[in-house]
Amino acid sequence: MDNNKTKYHAKKETYVDYSMVFVVLFLLVFGLVMLYSTSSYDGRLKYDDSAYYLKHQLLPTGLGIGLMMVVSRIPYHFYKKVSTLAYVFAITMILLVKSPLGMEINNARRWIKIFGVSIQPAEAAKLAMIVVLASFISKLGKGILNPRAFWVVMGIPIPVCLLVWRVTKNLSTAIIIFGIAFLMLFVATPGYRKFIAIVAAGFAAAAGVVALVVRAGYHSEMNFRFGRILAWLDPEAYVNDKGYQTLQSLYAIGSGGLFGKGLGESMQKLGFIPEAQNDMIFSIICEELGIVGAIAVMIMFIILIYRMMVIAQNAPDMYGALLVIGVLAHISLQVILNIAVVTNTIPNTGITLPFISYGGTAVLFLLTEIGIVFNVARHIEM
Repeated sequence: MDNNKTKYHAKKETYVDYSMVFVVLFLLVFGLVMLYSTSSYDGRLKYDDSAYYLKHQLLPTGLGIGLMMVVSRIPYHFYKKVSTLAYVFAITMILLVKSPLGMEINNARRWIKIFGVSIQPAEAAKLAMIVVLASFISKLGKGILNPRAFWVVMGIPIPVCLLVWRVTKNLSTAIIIFGIAFLMLFVATPGYRKFIAIVAAGFAAAAGVVALVVRAGYHSEMNFRFGRILAWLDPEAYVNDKGYQTLQSLYAIGSGGLFGKGLGESMQKLGFIPEAQNDMIFSIICEELGIVGAIAVMIMFIILIYRMMVIAQNAPDMYGALLVIGVLAHISLQVILNIAVVTNTIPNTGITLPFISYGGTAVLFLLTEIGIVFNVARHIEM
């Protein structure tokens, strides 16, 4: 009997979600192809090298894949021990933006430079928030049902969100960090009343801001500060200012039609959409690959999110499930908000498309998060 048990344990298999591996690798390769297609004109114009952006994305992508493989082997309970340190580290990194290490790119001071490498602290803050909240909520257990405990947890991301907003002037990232916390808490807490109240208050506040901006008049200081809202409501009225990028993005989407103009055949990337390889790369996908290509990309993200849901549902414990839910929330929020911005469904904000938009720090931390998901999956009993 003992020999049979030994044989059984020896044959125990490790769960690997191969469909998720395929989707992640597909998105990375597709992202590199679209990055080259989108940025080749800009790279040749600015740096006399059509592959400039591709070359700068290849290194962090390769490092990210290696990091993903290493992290997938580190038992995920290790992050419980360093959760407080991660929270402090994230805040420190954000504050360093105001130090001599801080650097400005495209009139935005959101990066720090260490040993010649530029890092965006806000990306580290997203991962830190996932680890911290998963640890805190799992420790509380059923204690999260206590209203006081609920609001304490809801308050944990607020200092980080405020710092990201005020120090780096990046409101969209602050919203994503709070959204990650909100969705993790939503999954961990039974009942919907509190969440409905929070969402209703958020919509009411947003509607109030829009109403104030519109009422203030086109030439007021408020409209200058909230010009993106006015450009969202009427982009043609701001065609020479904040509405320009949105209009060019819509032109790209409309001209792509059903099957697109063909890979590399975009016209809008030829200087019409500023920094098209960043926030607006989805519009170039629509122009070159058409609605069919855009839907195919969205389906790949849906599959990725679905596979993470399956892993979360089968995770060995609440902590592992919350880690996966945090990563799921991060990716799904960014995909939804990026596509919403490109299609002018919401005001223009600086939100990138995961795995596809240009950005070394973003892809490094995204692949680290995917590595954590794979590690949770490895602990699922077959």
